[in-house]
Amino acid sequence: MKNNHKFPYRWNLKDAVFTKDKGKVFSCFACGGGSTMGYKLAGFDVLGCNEIDPKMIEAYRINHNPKYSYLEPIQTFKLRDDLPDELYNLDILDGSPPCSSFSMAGNREKDWGKEKVFREGQAEQVLDTLFFDFIDLAKKLQPKIVIAENVKGLLLGEAKAYVLQIYREFEQAGYYVQHFLLDASKMGVPQRRERVFFIALRKDLAGQFLTSFDLFTTAPKLNLEFKENEIPFCDFDTKENYKDMPDSVFKYWSKMGNKNGPLSEVHEKGSFFGEIKSSPDTPLNTITSQGKIYHHEHPRRLNTVEFSCGGSFPQDYNYAGTKPHYLIGMSVPPVMTAQIATRIYEQWLSKI
Repeated sequence: MKNNHKFPYRWNLKDAVFTKDKGKVFSCFACGGGSTMGYKLAGFDVLGCNEIDPKMIEAYRINHNPKYSYLEPIQTFKLRDDLPDELYNLDILDGSPPCSSFSMAGNREKDWGKEKVFREGQAEQVLDTLFFDFIDLAKKLQPKIVIAENVKGLLLGEAKAYVLQIYREFEQAGYYVQHFLLDASKMGVPQRRERVFFIALRKDLAGQFLTSFDLFTTAPKLNLEFKENEIPFCDFDTKENYKDMPDSVFKYWSKMGNKNGPLSEVHEKGSFFGEIKSSPDTPLNTITSQGKIYHHEHPRRLNTVEFSCGGSFPQDYNYAGTKPHYLIGMSVPPVMTAQIATRIYEQWLSKI
């Protein structure tokens, strides 16, 4: 059960061997480099990143020492006329453009188009247009493949109109695009995290891969079905015993008894929905930037080792003063990216 995973969820940067022989990648909305580490694990050479958050790019630079790194909004980055030639010859352009209006934890389509502060200290901007800024960059750089990760909520409700617009924009940029709803817990990550991945292949490279899926849909064939065994929390539980939770949370954590799940189940008004009591027998719930996942036996939030394992982040990752759960919750799990990148190389890039 423990030995059938393609990539280890518990690993160290200092011990990793990055072959850099599968292709060139550039990452946008890179956060601390979760997806970057995934591409590296899969054998890609990640040239650098674009990121708006100073704390995130600090962590990125410390851990990855990128050849190129740009601290600025993508709206100005996409207009640069001084980008190096290497960025016009990419195998993969990667990005996770924020679309918080459609997050399952947000107000969903009611907030579509409103200006928000994505993180304290940043300028207000209409977050839901950032996806289209990212596609503008793809149209400019013309990488072979574009990969964009986003929230599951994009596939629900009125957000479907937004998805159709994404498809139209990729079409106009010269790409075939398709989307996949993937769960990290089926891919060797000990965390239940469902995310949508839009994967686009440049049309002039797609001929040999084109398949008619139905009367109306033709797209490059790509198999992204994963069925790896789930990894339960007990596999990486450090069993440390101390108290690290507010008394208001402790009251309902205790009231849960042997039950696992959101504390809202025992709260009189259904509050504390985002406060989770973990189970030793299943993968972690989705790690969010708030990191409100608590141990099932000891009255504490999960610790750095446990959050790192749950996010498949390396044990020696330098969080550069940022709370680990925040950075992990904002990132694509490295092993999740490594799985996708490996399939794309095997099925497309190795044959182009």
